[in-house]
Amino acid sequence: MEELYTGEAPLNQLVSFNKLLEYYDAQLKSKDPYLVKRAKFVLDAQEPYPELREGFSDLSILDKRKDVIKIILEDTFAPMLTKNEIKTATIPFANLVFNSSERFQNIIQQAGKGFELEIRNMPDNLQYVLQCTVILAHYYGFKLDFKRPLFYDIPDANGVMRHYRILYNADFVEILPTEKAKKLTQEDLNELLENFDDLDLWKEKIPPNSFISKGFVISNMFDVTAEHSISNIKSTLIARNKRGSEDFMVNFQETFRSLFNLKDINVGFAGYDHNTDRLLKIHGKGIGSFMLKGLENESCDAVLCDYSYDKLFNENTYFAVANIDKYFEKSKGAQPYKNLHEQDIKSAIFAPIVHDGKLMGVLELVSNKVNELNSVNANKLLDVMPFIASAVLRSIEEEQNLIDAVIQNECTTVHSSVYWKFREEAKRFMNDELLGKQASFNEIVFKDVYPLYGQIDIKESSHERNTAIQRDLIIELSEINKILELALTNLKLPIYEELMFRVKNHLDDIKDALHTNSEQAIFDFVQEEIKPVLHHLKREDKTLRKQIEDFEAKIDPSTDSYYDHRRNYDESVMEVNMQLATLLDKKQQEAQKMFPHYFERYKTDGVEHNMYIGTSIANDRSFDTLYLNNLRLWQLQVMVEMENKHYAYKNTLPVQLDVASLLLVYSTPLAIRFRMDEKRFDVDGTYNARYEVIKKRIDKSYIKGTNERLTQKGKLSIVYSQKKDEKEYLRYVKFLKAKGYFGNKIEIVELEGLQGVTGLKAIRAEILYKTQEDSQKTYTYDDLMLELEG
Repeated sequence: MEELYTGEAPLNQLVSFNKLLEYYDAQLKSKDPYLVKRAKFVLDAQEPYPELREGFSDLSILDKRKDVIKIILEDTFAPMLTKNEIKTATIPFANLVFNSSERFQNIIQQAGKGFELEIRNMPDNLQYVLQCTVILAHYYGFKLDFKRPLFYDIPDANGVMRHYRILYNADFVEILPTEKAKKLTQEDLNELLENFDDLDLWKEKIPPNSFISKGFVISNMFDVTAEHSISNIKSTLIARNKRGSEDFMVNFQETFRSLFNLKDINVGFAGYDHNTDRLLKIHGKGIGSFMLKGLENESCDAVLCDYSYDKLFNENTYFAVANIDKYFEKSKGAQPYKNLHEQDIKSAIFAPIVHDGKLMGVLELVSNKVNELNSVNANKLLDVMPFIASAVLRSIEEEQNLIDAVIQNECTTVHSSVYWKFREEAKRFMNDELLGKQASFNEIVFKDVYPLYGQIDIKESSHERNTAIQRDLIIELSEINKILELALTNLKLPIYEELMFRVKNHLDDIKDALHTNSEQAIFDFVQEEIKPVLHHLKREDKTLRKQIEDFEAKIDPSTDSYYDHRRNYDESVMEVNMQLATLLDKKQQEAQKMFPHYFERYKTDGVEHNMYIGTSIANDRSFDTLYLNNLRLWQLQVMVEMENKHYAYKNTLPVQLDVASLLLVYSTPLAIRFRMDEKRFDVDGTYNARYEVIKKRIDKSYIKGTNERLTQKGKLSIVYSQKKDEKEYLRYVKFLKAKGYFGNKIEIVELEGLQGVTGLKAIRAEILYKTQEDSQKTYTYDDLMLELEG
């Protein structure tokens, strides 16, 4: 007897038409005689077969009762729409189909013999959790959003991969508890929400076969190949690391083939230099130009005719040639037809890559078939050209940045506020050389400047990073263990049991905490001992090949390991840094207009910045301590705005990281010197070094006599040592509190002595947050978290 599902699942899925038949039961009471007659016909057909109401898992019943099932489903599969709709009757999240429209049948037939329908990215562990979320929502009443788009990838008759979005109508499904069902509390739900990858925990709370899914779903499918192709093009162009990979152009061409539904078209690129009016070869793996035909560069006049030049350069629109041979003869072998004809190209589309009316390059699509590319299907490029233009613009900017870096000979960029000093010294250096003197570049020193330091640090970043590494390693080792279990069962070699023993030891080692050397030890173990075994098993046992290939498909090529949670963490840190740095840089431009000062920032696990202000930096402007006070107030205000910026987009991060902010107040003027060997400014002199010591240690400091860290979520910590600084900053905090930046909780704390530093105090001010920039309503950190969760 063929069963519906052989894997472990919380739902015992039964095929049943009860919910649909209940609709016909209700129709018997209708005043419309036709509806009554139709309902009676359907119910009479079903009555001899009670299993169609009660539910069954024996799939052979579907074939035995197919005529009756067809009658029951007839109204849901309208004959007049069968050639247009892509529609099936199925079981949720399964690849079983027991009734379908004619168009769906044709799609499967064109896919060819041996094609097996399979939902994209639906492994067994995800299947289990996905079913649990349905149970939590529909039986326990917990609002849980785990909806994700589901797709079928099905090749057409030409071998072009088509993509179909699946939408389920679950009106005809009932979820019923069995005796195994447990009572769940909000605490249970909270535990599940924090442990998505802990399959054992999900099985504990919602055991296998603890519920019955009785019914069927109507699956409506929509061809989203065009949208999918556009999305792929966008993703490919956005991802910096992909464009230099070996398979970038292969994947890019496959995406364009899906977009145009043409199996054999090819893609090329040519850059454009407006200074010389020449087309250029784009340097990249697999990237070529059909117009240039192997040349590094060529003048536009030499590779384009007047008509094609006018289309691309003046009108900034595409130039399509449906029959290359025809125009090659008509033009008597003129360009661009000559180069294309010699490459056996029969039709082509050339599209200008334009930004702000400026041509940056040309996208080339070519085919070896006449009329396959033409002025009609060229319009499909309208949706993708903006992404291509953005990517090319970014490539140009990246190239210019690289050129600047080479020109500066690996020297750090000199900040605009102190550029004048470097320029003066460079002029003196050149004059000495001209006079035949032994020229040397003197050190750049700015004396009597006031320092300002601030940082927004990601809280518990080491813990979050280690947790991400730990989760990825557990998943990778668990997948390896499953393969080794099957290998031991199939091949009966004790070496596989020994490897499983070592895998388990590694799992036990990292189960509760990640040790310093665990990641490298496991990486070495997998690379040196597991990968060769998997490679051998793929050749030795064909039944294991697919599982091993599925495992290998999950391995990130850039890290050669499972890289999912770590990617989420890394991307979240990068996004936090980018958002905060962008805002700080923007605000800095405004601050420089108030009074010039030196500024530098660094991205680590958060963003920190240094500022120095004083007469020696100001060059031709007169300095007054008023400008120092103004910069301090500005810094205080911007730190709160950066906190608001972070919590405005925190919920969009893959890992929702918290931050904490800190300022260091130092009222003693000091000197900074540009270290030529390190290419950066540093404080000058032994006494001034105390400032650097404080700066490096304060974020790890504790409140005196307690185990409480100084920096806290939702609070801005202002560290100082002098009473006058305390009075000054309390005045600023009071002012900004009146403007809605701070709340009522403002405290003064004394810090534990740091190594070599004592007598530090801090003001801790409660930050107020706004959910919208123009909102008048403000929240404390705790209130904001409740608001965002609600």
